[in-house]
Amino acid sequence: MSMCPEGKSPRLKGINRKQRIMRPMDIEELVAEDHPVRAIWELVGRMNLGEFYKEIEAVEGVAGRSAWDPQLMISLWIYAYSDGVGSAREVSRLCEYHPGYQWLTGMQRVNYHTLSDFRVQHGEALRELFIQVLGVLSSEDLITLHRVMHDGTKIKACASADTFRREERIKAHLEIAREQVKVMEEGQEEEVGARVVKAKQRAAREKQQRLELALQELEKVRAGKSGEEEKGEARVSISDPEARIMKQGDGGFAPSYNVQISTDAAAGIIVGVGISQSASDCVELGGAVDRVEENTERTPDQMIVDGAYTTRENILDMHDRRVDLIGSMGNGVNQSGGQMDRRGVDPAFHSEAFTYDPCCNTYTCPAGKVLKYGSKETLIGRTKHKYHANPADCQSCPFKNKCCPTAARGRTIVRSEDHPIVTAFIQKMQTEEAKKLYKQRAPVAEFPNAWIKSKIGLRQFHLRGLQKAELEALWACLTHNIQQWIRLSWRVRMAN
Repeated sequence: MSMCPEGKSPRLKGINRKQRIMRPMDIEELVAEDHPVRAIWELVGRMNLGEFYKEIEAVEGVAGRSAWDPQLMISLWIYAYSDGVGSAREVSRLCEYHPGYQWLTGMQRVNYHTLSDFRVQHGEALRELFIQVLGVLSSEDLITLHRVMHDGTKIKACASADTFRREERIKAHLEIAREQVKVMEEGQEEEVGARVVKAKQRAAREKQQRLELALQELEKVRAGKSGEEEKGEARVSISDPEARIMKQGDGGFAPSYNVQISTDAAAGIIVGVGISQSASDCVELGGAVDRVEENTERTPDQMIVDGAYTTRENILDMHDRRVDLIGSMGNGVNQSGGQMDRRGVDPAFHSEAFTYDPCCNTYTCPAGKVLKYGSKETLIGRTKHKYHANPADCQSCPFKNKCCPTAARGRTIVRSEDHPIVTAFIQKMQTEEAKKLYKQRAPVAEFPNAWIKSKIGLRQFHLRGLQKAELEALWACLTHNIQQWIRLSWRVRMAN
């Protein structure tokens, strides 16, 4: 110990961490006036929460424990998600010491079961709250619907890849689960406390329900596969049967859900959110526009999407809805060339090497042989015209191994003719104005996806099942919108 100049030891304040103290506390001073938790409480308090209150059974004048105010429960979850917390147990623990949570609860602790149940028990009320918040943001000119960017992101399900089982294993697990439920319902564990018995019974029933759902989902998976061998290999997860294996952004594969998010370009507000079991985005655009219309009672003037959504079906659908679609479209020539390479066709004999004669409606091959018109196939947004060579010409041709090595009856050429609306769309996307608009897509459409995963931490759902995962996605998007309101409106007002 160092000595004072006079040669005496310094007198220091001791720290005693084993004592209990009592001191007065002003809860309002726990957080500053511009703390975001105050903004969350304020905005939620402005909403009509009648749908949440309808489900409260505790009423004045009747015995029973009082219920937590839905305004508090909503605010807790919004604040927790904005802080990157998605676990009900962690939220309950933070109520004990974190100033923001203490300010919300008035220094009380909310049980994690109560928090967990609240998050999933008010689906319709939560959707209505999401719409109400959009109404507030629209009234403050943060939503215009002039230009909406849409994108999808794969979020991992609350299941691991090693939980996927085939039908035989699922049925075996189901039989065991039914036996367990039967044993518990017969009360053969009377030495255990009543609460423990009820908890075990509930867990056993939930497991049985998941396994029964797994068999149902197995049939859906089989219906989407082709070939008897693939159908026999169909598997689903026994912990989250509705999850599907999807490719992740890092190139790996994992049980996931496909979350679809529509973002208004004016201020980056999410105006629509949905969830899908489909790994492909091509069939999701129509539903996305429906959700935006349902949430805002307006149709977007313009939708900007990437190539995954730019199909002929979607081009025609958006035209019928009077929505201006902006999106990239793949090069059909390159795609056709790749298919011919796989068939062993020499590049010198790809389709573009054949000469089309519109007067005679025929094709001429590089060897000078004529392919005559055979038939046509009408698809959505496109018509395919097929031209066939004379089989005898191909069999005697010295270039057969380069032109049609796998075709027994000779070479066939397909000429695709797009619907006039599709042709107009392709021409539009070649203009500088359309290209400039498309470049605006990524910063707007992909930001909410990145924010939800990095800021909120929702890289994997905490809840199981399609319906509950959709609710968690809705909580995350609601949090995103409220955070945008805090940044663009509430803080500006506080600064003035």
